[in-house]
Amino acid sequence: MPTLPSLYISHGSPMTALQPGATGARLTELAQALPRPKAIVIASAHWLAHAPLVGGAAQPDTIHDFHGFPPALYQLRYPVPGAPALAARVMDLLDQAGLAPQIDPQRGLDHGAWVPLRLLYPDADIPVVPLSIQPELGSAHQYALGRALAPLRGEGVLLIGSGSITHNLHDFRAGYSAEREAPYVRPFIGWIEQKLAAGDVDALLDYRRQAPFAQRAHPTDEHLLPLFFALGAAGDGAQAQRIDAGIDLGFLAMDIYRFDDPATVTSR
Repeated sequence: MPTLPSLYISHGSPMTALQPGATGARLTELAQALPRPKAIVIASAHWLAHAPLVGGAAQPDTIHDFHGFPPALYQLRYPVPGAPALAARVMDLLDQAGLAPQIDPQRGLDHGAWVPLRLLYPDADIPVVPLSIQPELGSAHQYALGRALAPLRGEGVLLIGSGSITHNLHDFRAGYSAEREAPYVRPFIGWIEQKLAAGDVDALLDYRRQAPFAQRAHPTDEHLLPLFFALGAAGDGAQAQRIDAGIDLGFLAMDIYRFDDPATVTSR
């Protein structure tokens, strides 16, 4: 089986599940372009822990980790199987890297996992292992987490980081819209695209100091950290392809990134 790319997906609001818009269209196209994975490991911005936690449930629940949304959203399920054997393999790789993982035998899929996966693979027939992120340990740690799991890409496992390329929920009340975008969004996403295209990992890991409007785009880190997981999982020299899925509500950039080995890009 060919080595799979790694992905970073901006999952947006939970309402993306009911109103997929451009994000749904881009994810459908992406799934059609990818080799079918044997399994998926997904690191979501909505599972935070002090140490790497690996979901080992045989049948992970669909977690509705939000409130105040339409009743139809709470009726949605993503009844995907888990992969306990893969979870054990993930544990082993993280342990070998000195990252001190722990297993969570009950963890389900939060909306940062099941919303984009439901758009990518609506049949819910590809086993999924969720993985936590550790916001207090920073971007370099998350990059190391991805690097530790990079061998799985050659074993038919799709590695995904799920967050949001910009994520400042304070701006819900700022009056932004499709007609009036927040002024920081495009400079920030342009900087990310430029540094990924240049392979400037050091600058990306130091985005807090170097990226324009970093504090406005991300008052806290957790929604960008999955990008570093996907980047680390891509391996050295991987090429980044930005997939533009628009800007939701005028301030939530919905960028998707696909990271491929250079040889794979050449052959496509």
